[in-house]
Amino acid sequence: MSGLERAKSRKPDYPIEKLFYERWSPRAFTGAAMSDEILHALLEAARWSPSSFNEQPWRFLYARRETPAWDLFFDLLVEANRRWAQRASLLAVVVSKKTFTKNGKPNRVHSYDAGAAWQSLALQATALGWAAHGMAGFDADKAKRVLEIPEDYQVEAMLAVGRAADKSILPDDLRAAEEPSGRRKIEEWSAEGKFSWPA
Repeated sequence: MSGLERAKSRKPDYPIEKLFYERWSPRAFTGAAMSDEILHALLEAARWSPSSFNEQPWRFLYARRETPAWDLFFDLLVEANRRWAQRASLLAVVVSKKTFTKNGKPNRVHSYDAGAAWQSLALQATALGWAAHGMAGFDADKAKRVLEIPEDYQVEAMLAVGRAADKSILPDDLRAAEEPSGRRKIEEWSAEGKFSWPA
């Protein structure tokens, strides 16, 4: 059974749109080239994400395979992510503006809003038959320096996008983990009223 088939076999506890549970984060990618049409569809989905005062604080810096910028982005990854992300079609760094453009005051939800934009992109990738995998395993300080990101912007995360491939292309240790993950029950992380979990 392919990763996509396994993702489709996941069952939510309550009826929701299948896009939410069919989305997952594979590591096995085909290395297929990404067209302008697909790239722009992903970015367009991120564009329509909600944000505080419509600030839209997210910025996506990216490189597609076999373009001059690819090595610049690939070299930001930790070795564990390089092992599989080498077959991605696109690598991106997500950053967010820490202050409001209209008045220069701190925007304490800039990361929250950037996360919404990433989620929109990931869901659009799934809808188009592609897959997106978010990553914390990269050198954020180096990204800020080599990508010339201004001080008023925070480096949030990296992501890889590609066409999912069979897990047989992965090294043994990664192949064993190439499965859509489950989720905690709703009652484990939501509560009506006050915070009710152990500190």
